[in-house]
Amino acid sequence: MGSVAKDGVEGTLEDAIRTGEGRVRSHLDDLVRSSIEETLNNLLEAEADALCGAKRYERSPKRLDTRAIHYKRQLTTKAGQVKLRMPRLWNLPFETQIIERYRRREVHNYPRH
Repeated sequence: MGSVAKDGVEGTLEDAIRTGEGRVRSHLDDLVRSSIEETLNNLLEAEADALCGAKRYERSPKRLDTRAIHYKRQLTTKAGQVKLRMPRLWNLPFETQIIERYRRREVHNYPRH
């Protein structure tokens, strides 16, 4: 393709398309990563709610424990690193069923050939 000159800047249309494609891919990667992060954090919150017997700040006679704070943890996934907010409870131990305690990266079991 030929050169395109606009405002004194020369380049090819192919370069512009490649640049645009890279930005779109980067944006989509960020969307996927943030969606995974939000989903995992919501699952962790729901798991803590179930363990406590009530949602955060909810008053309930069935409440078994109350929330303390959360601590941050990184998890490496196929979509990139996500930041998790791991809930802490005052009395009960919180051991999530979603992510193994010391696992820091998603493991894939692909069949061997």
